[in-house]
Amino acid sequence: MTITLIIVFAVIAVLAVYVVGIYNRLVSLRNRFQNSFAQIEVQLKRRHDLIPNLVETAKGYLNHERETLQAVIEARNTAAAGLKAAAANPGSAQAIAQLGGAEGALTQAMGRLNVVMEAYPDLKASQNMQQLSEELTSTENKVAFARQAFNDAVMHYNTYRQSFPPIAVAGMLGHGQDATLLAFEDSAQLQTAPTVSF
Repeated sequence: MTITLIIVFAVIAVLAVYVVGIYNRLVSLRNRFQNSFAQIEVQLKRRHDLIPNLVETAKGYLNHERETLQAVIEARNTAAAGLKAAAANPGSAQAIAQLGGAEGALTQAMGRLNVVMEAYPDLKASQNMQQLSEELTSTENKVAFARQAFNDAVMHYNTYRQSFPPIAVAGMLGHGQDATLLAFEDSAQLQTAPTVSF
């Protein structure tokens, strides 16, 4: 009877250690994608901080283009609110989807502003505007890289969580749902680097 009891305890101990290993790996992968989101957050905040400066610089030249400038500021504010919500819970599918939509709208508004600015040679020649545009382009590239790192981390988490045997215990360990990839609405357009010409 004692050998049977020892075998039962040994099997239970091995299973417990295995489940703990699965849990620790899930936590590690979740923390990795949350950290990756924090990198996106840094770059998007930088982007959101640059846009008002760009708009202020353009205001003097674009007196009758207030509607375009207002659209950019509104899109920026919506994107900043979406970022705040997603940063509070990077595992929320709804928050990530809203952020993706808001950032897509901001990119479209910025594209319209770039088209309007093309008609103003003095604005294009402005040293301050050139510097802001270069910083914004650099930030856009960093956002793309950070988004790719986040999506890679989400994919690793989801792949592990969906594989067997982790899928059998993931829900019981607090990992019942997949993480959501961050895809901007205009993701086909984002495959090319933004162009700002002066």
